[in-house]
Parts: sequence; structure tokens; C-alpha cells
Amino acid sequence: MYALFQTIDLALSIFTWILIGSAIFSWLYAFNVINSSNRFVAMLGQFFHNVTEPVLRPIRRFMPDLGGIDISPIVVLLIIFFLRSFLWNSVFPLVA
Repeated sequence: MYALFQTIDLALSIFTWILIGSAIFSWLYAFNVINSSNRFVAMLGQFFHNVTEPVLRPIRRFMPDLGGIDISPIVVLLIIFFLRSFLWNSVFPLVA
């Protein structure tokens, strides 16, 4: 059972880093720091979009319009933090 909890925690941790990478990539893209016509940059942007958009899209529907500021990644990070804390502090002690 411990291995299952570790695997879930690892998956949430990896998604956290992908979400942070996606946010940094979008800032670099928005400020023209990276070359948007480069094939590798386009592939990386498509990867980040395909991985994070299914999670971020439902949250964006419920968030108020804040202009050009998108705080949905912060909301997802807070949800992941809550899930990891709940997993290790509430669920795991009950089944261990």
C-alpha cells in the first residue's frame, strides 16, 4: 500500500514541475525571449499545452476574468498541495 501512495505522490510531484515549466515557457513565449518559429520550441509548447490544458480548462471556466492575468496554475498547485497533504496526513495513517 505504501508503494501506491508513493506512486501517486510522485505523479503529483511530476505534474507540479510540468505546470511550473509550462508557466515559465508561456512567460518566455509572451515576452519573445524564445524563438517561436523554432521547431523544438513549438514542440515543447505543444507538449505543455496538451499536458496542462485538460486540468486548467475547467478551472478557467469558474475563475473570474482578471484581464491578462491567469491564476489557474496557482489554483492547481494549491489543489495538488492539498491532495498531497491529505494523502500523507489523513488517508495513509488510516490504511497503514
